[in-house]
Amino acid sequence: MRTATVERKTLETEIKTNLNIDGTGVKNIKTGIKFFDHMLEQLASHGYFDLDIQANSLDKDPHHIVEDVALSLGEAFRKALGDKKGINRYGFMLIPMDEALTQVSIDLSGRPFCGFTANIGEELVSDLETALVKHFFVSFSTTGMLTLHIRLLDGEDPHHKIESIFKCFARALKQACSINKEHSESLPSTKGVI
Repeated sequence: MRTATVERKTLETEIKTNLNIDGTGVKNIKTGIKFFDHMLEQLASHGYFDLDIQANSLDKDPHHIVEDVALSLGEAFRKALGDKKGINRYGFMLIPMDEALTQVSIDLSGRPFCGFTANIGEELVSDLETALVKHFFVSFSTTGMLTLHIRLLDGEDPHHKIESIFKCFARALKQACSINKEHSESLPSTKGVI
């Protein structure tokens, strides 16, 4: 099984993340930001990842919680994928959430990049600052060492917009991480490394 545990301790936060890529969507998430927890639960459920994230904010700054959770989660995925032998590598998804529509493309390339095009509108949804949504994905792609493109194509309700982004990301990430059964011993790269 492809699993990883990452602990991140700074003067601002203490984060412990346990990940099983080949899970069933079991989740236990406590970051202190309810809407962020809800979005991370979408990631676990729609990606069928078992995910346990426990975050303690030492400076009570939500920016640092979102950033450090994303950094630890990206690192957990990178570690759990190991040498990436047999993975599909690429993931693409188009997901509706009522009136919202999101497209996500992923390449588990070993090269960090995040393109994020989304006009969420509101500055706050529940208890999450919406500017932190982009920051989450930029941070995740940095330590996850993946190329990520997110496009919010339509939507009105900011809650639906953000939720469609997380659900779409989860489904595309699952596709990219999944083992290609016809080529389970191959590395999907002409370079010999990813």
